[in-house]
Amino acid sequence: MWIDTHCHLDAAEFDPDRPEVIARARAAGVGLIVVPGVCARLWDAVRAAAEACDGAYALGIHPLYVHEQPADEALGALDIALQQHRGDPRLVAVGEIGLDHFVPEGQTDEGRALQQRLYSGQLQLAAREGLPVILHVRRSADALLAGLRQAQREGRAVPGGIAHAFNGSLQQAEAFVALGFKLGFGGAMTHPRALQIRRLATALGPDDWVLETDAPDIPPVWRHVPLAERQVWLAAQRGLAPGAPPTTPPWRTEPVDLHQIGAEMAALRGISLGDCLRQQAHNARAALPRLAN
Repeated sequence: MWIDTHCHLDAAEFDPDRPEVIARARAAGVGLIVVPGVCARLWDAVRAAAEACDGAYALGIHPLYVHEQPADEALGALDIALQQHRGDPRLVAVGEIGLDHFVPEGQTDEGRALQQRLYSGQLQLAAREGLPVILHVRRSADALLAGLRQAQREGRAVPGGIAHAFNGSLQQAEAFVALGFKLGFGGAMTHPRALQIRRLATALGPDDWVLETDAPDIPPVWRHVPLAERQVWLAAQRGLAPGAPPTTPPWRTEPVDLHQIGAEMAALRGISLGDCLRQQAHNARAALPRLAN
């Protein structure tokens, strides 16, 4: 079966038709979905979404949500949640955690320090629980690697995980792999102009990658909608009568897209679709061992 290792199925974009989204994914052979958490106020929704799709989940504090709570309070909440759900077989990782040096607040000393504080603290909790981590990597690969190596030197190494939506260099990719990580590939890989990502997809070893959608984000090429058309659609939504049923944007990524993303990976690597199916499932279970349950 196809395993979507990163899908925000709890997102509000899926509120109008979540059961139908899950049904479409299952019909396309997506048998397992991993729903990562981004902040404490959404963890219950994350767990509920994972249960709704009979999938798995991760709990963590995303670097873009580090301002929601004071750092110590946020880490304390995660500590409690990880202990509370320790026996839940659906809990497979700590995530989505990491660093984002692209957004403006991630480019200031203060912003980076706060992200680093949450990142280091969550690595420590993951090591204690023996859980892999799902990493947010956005212009921050070297800093993330430094944090992982520091944790390793201090005797609190995490048992690998996934570098989600990876878009770094081959050397950085190899460094993550050496630390026990798989690299996540999704919709961005399907765009012909994403040359760096497509080169990585072909250069990595057979055991070094996993597939993901990051739904509802990172639309693949077949869901790309030009900005002008997006603006027309958004304007039409503003003109809907009060109480009208919600609609979904045509560019919304869904877990059903994983089948076509897998076909793109198979083509890039020069392997059969069946071999790609088997390899991605093997790699996902290696990255997140509790998926085997």
